[in-house]
Amino acid sequence: MIGLFLITHSSLGESLIQCACHVLNHRPQQILQLGVAAQDDPLDALPLAREMLKLVDTGKGVLIMTDIFGATPANIALKLLQPDRVEGIAGVNLPMLLRALNYREKDMKTLLAKTASGGRDGVLNMLKH
Repeated sequence: MIGLFLITHSSLGESLIQCACHVLNHRPQQILQLGVAAQDDPLDALPLAREMLKLVDTGKGVLIMTDIFGATPANIALKLLQPDRVEGIAGVNLPMLLRALNYREKDMKTLLAKTASGGRDGVLNMLKH
């Protein structure tokens, strides 16, 4: 199973995981989050992020999800990426996380595609749907 690692601003990652737990009625395995506070130095958070990454990687790889590309959490994530082994997607939302949880038994390429489409497909105008 591919591990999941959320690196987000503040407690957003943990909140998303808690919402996923509510939907799924259990806490999924191999998922961690690192919340980055405004006063945190990204270089100080990087060693902790590397250690957390190791905890969710059981040999199948890890998908890192972050909130805003270009912001501190994404910049930390960028330093961890390794093509085909540790991949990353920005713009995490609950539909994206749920899709990732449902497709992480597949290969990394499939997981990336399904996760990204889940995030996009979860955004819609409710009155037009």
